Amino acid sequence: MKRRDFIKTATSAAALPVAVGLTIEGSQSAHAQPSTASARRIRNAAGTDDPSAFDHVHCDQFGLDAEGRPVADNLTGTGSDIASSAHDPERPHKMTLTPEEQDILDGSKGEVMAKVLQTIVRHGELFGAQRLADCGGRPHSSLYTGGPWVGPVLEMFEEIADAGLKAFAPYTVNPMVIDLYTVGRDPVKRSKELDAFPLQGRLIQVHTSLGCEPLNQWSCACYLPEVGNTAEPGTIVTWAESSAVNYGNSVLGLRVNRMATGMEILCAIAGKVPVFGLLTDEGRRAKWHIDVRLSEEPHWGILGTAIGYKVVDRIPYITGVDEWIGMEGRKPDPIAVGKLKAMGSATAASGAVGLYHVENVTPEALDLGRGLLVDDHETYVIDDEELARIREGLPNLWKEQNGDPTGVYIGCPHNTYDEMVYWCQRLKRALDEADQEQLALPVVLASSVVVRDHLLDEHPVLVRDVKRAGVSFTNICTPAFMGLKGMADIERGVTNSGKARCYSNLRVYDDDDLITIAVTGKAPN
Repeated sequence: MKRRDFIKTATSAAALPVAVGLTIEGSQSAHAQPSTASARRIRNAAGTDDPSAFDHVHCDQFGLDAEGRPVADNLTGTGSDIASSAHDPERPHKMTLTPEEQDILDGSKGEVMAKVLQTIVRHGELFGAQRLADCGGRPHSSLYTGGPWVGPVLEMFEEIADAGLKAFAPYTVNPMVIDLYTVGRDPVKRSKELDAFPLQGRLIQVHTSLGCEPLNQWSCACYLPEVGNTAEPGTIVTWAESSAVNYGNSVLGLRVNRMATGMEILCAIAGKVPVFGLLTDEGRRAKWHIDVRLSEEPHWGILGTAIGYKVVDRIPYITGVDEWIGMEGRKPDPIAVGKLKAMGSATAASGAVGLYHVENVTPEALDLGRGLLVDDHETYVIDDEELARIREGLPNLWKEQNGDPTGVYIGCPHNTYDEMVYWCQRLKRALDEADQEQLALPVVLASSVVVRDHLLDEHPVLVRDVKRAGVSFTNICTPAFMGLKGMADIERGVTNSGKARCYSNLRVYDDDDLITIAVTGKAPN
């Protein structure tokens, strides 16, 4: 198979900015962020032939605003500064390898494994890593969309699979982007899915060859008990997916940097990860104190949006929210998991936060308290007025800004079991109170298949009733589906997710408003 230089050909090249070790001879390294001009080209991709050209740029991968301008200097998502003297091209940094690791680089486990490890080492040296560490737990991959751009990346991983290599442990993957049974029943939307992701089958095949878990466990919320991808606090893991990394670092106490898509799989193949940034004690200290002074429980997605806007990729230490976070011993209770998931994913999407600490809640804050704050930390006060300011400033991206909503999308990141029960019960109760049999708008609840099956096992009659009323269950990635080219022309969707709002034209509402919208078909003023 002829290998291409995917760095040159990929539409979203920065999704794999350092995977250069497996390209053909003469291929060029692409460690840097994309230029503003190239970012604008991707941003304006609706005018290209790429049907999957949703907004790849106004997101955490690139650290660019809607106009393609950098939102922060030296943005890495790890707290490491790639512009430091350690990366002087005249005096490149070199990490220390063990004899075994050097032997692998020299070919003891074959040419392909040598290339894999070489890429990982180059990545670590770029960020000043002193050594490699063994991966623990199980990997999680964010290489999940089979769009045209991913072809050269698939070739690289097919070469790895052809060499007989696998991940060191079975791994989970982000949710599917194609669902022809629920959201894809409409022929127009079905065509958009199929046109956008022609390589989806090939992507599933390469993941299968490399040792992934079954598709019913593919989920952006891989840490939920039904999916089961967790590990003990302090475990170094190889994950990519902004919200999963955010939750794993913060709530589970794992150690993982925000890896570029694909790097997590290379580390899973080698079982090694470079130690820098969020894998170090110093790299996990907080540079911002987020002083929350609210009179009532916040909309967690909007609170996370406010934090992400302010700190960008720095680590926040959040105080003043623990009164709304239920705890079971040293762990958040099932309801609190959903709140932290919502807040954290919004910090990771509106900014690039890979780790946050919550006073009296998250494991490192329980152990070290405000000692996690660096001496010269900054402070950001979020009171009622500030949160309202953030909320009022969120843009309305609907093509018909005053049109009625067309659908309700809940589950970004994927819903927990308790969230599924909550929404089904609330929708059923609202219909009974309105003396209606049918919802005015379709409601889509997104979760992994195993979480949906848990709901069906425990509440079969409730599931039957809400399905008859117009609720559908899907395992897709909501922003990827809603962000497809042309979807904004036919959809005016609403959500409760701060993350989904960042990645699509969905508008964000409170839970009570979403129930009203679902039952009446009208949005509140």
